[in-house]
Amino acid sequence: MAAPGMRIGLLGGSFDPAHEAHREISLTALKRLGLDQVWWLVTPGNPLKDVSRLPGVADRMADAEKIARHPRIKVTGFDGGTGSGYTVDLLLALKRRFPGVHFVWLMGADNLAGLHRWRAWPEIFGLVPIAVLDRPGYRLKARAGQAAQRFAPYYVDETDAAGLPLLEPPAWTILSRKLSGLSSTAVRKTVSKSG
Repeated sequence: MAAPGMRIGLLGGSFDPAHEAHREISLTALKRLGLDQVWWLVTPGNPLKDVSRLPGVADRMADAEKIARHPRIKVTGFDGGTGSGYTVDLLLALKRRFPGVHFVWLMGADNLAGLHRWRAWPEIFGLVPIAVLDRPGYRLKARAGQAAQRFAPYYVDETDAAGLPLLEPPAWTILSRKLSGLSSTAVRKTVSKSG
């Protein structure tokens, strides 16, 4: 699945449902960060959200496969055997299982704005470099957020983003890109209205 020296982007989430913006984020990261692969890590659920109506991991993975449609985007339900929905636990498990792989955590700017609510969020910055992908209406909120302010000295200009996977954490950047208003929440609302 991965070999030492590879550069792999990690896009974690519930993917409820996966959509074209996930694919576009992944393609941007592959190109701008010089990644070998992007792994979509379909999680048991977001600990900060109600997951009572969340479809099973296998169903969400099957749907994500239909959207990914790229040989270097891999869809997985890997949780590292932790059974945990927490990013910090997943990253620790991945680093143990794949030593020598250069992982980069990929997240939307909306997630960076609220990252201070995540379990052990400062440790996440210390585990892997982070690439934040711009989202409509969130660039300034993300830059003003608690996490961005705390780790401001470790910000890497996006013109140097290709080197991010090889940097010792903490290191992070924000990647500008063609913005899409798509979100899983919006897709679910559209589906529920048409169904």
